[in-house]
Amino acid sequence: MPASALIDTGVILALIDRDDRWHTLSVEAFNRSRLPLLTTEAVLAEVFHLTERNLRDVRGVWRLLRSGAIHMSPITNEELPDIQALMDDYADCPMDFADATLVHLGARERLSTILTIDHDDFNTYRLPGRKVFTVLPSRP
Repeated sequence: MPASALIDTGVILALIDRDDRWHTLSVEAFNRSRLPLLTTEAVLAEVFHLTERNLRDVRGVWRLLRSGAIHMSPITNEELPDIQALMDDYADCPMDFADATLVHLGARERLSTILTIDHDDFNTYRLPGRKVFTVLPSRP
């Protein structure tokens, strides 16, 4: 089944941490989404970096990934100039590499819905044709 949306670091972390202030909203948005959700290796690197000191959280991330609910979509070397161009275009924000891979993936896969807690960033970023992202969950 094709992916319905993208998922970013903050929501993945909120899904596995019941104490996260975004947990309930993230779970609700996740449960309303058609699975699988797409993410990138850069996002997963952030997630594992931020959970590395908490074995319970690391295991939670692995359970989520192995469930098939989230798929990692590869970014090839040939796509790196497009990602660099995005980072250059949004240098005033600035756009980090993980966000750039998600915006690029959204454009490539024609996905405009993203599960993220980074509302300010993803309300600024644009897809081809100046299309805006639908950002879920809503702010608390």
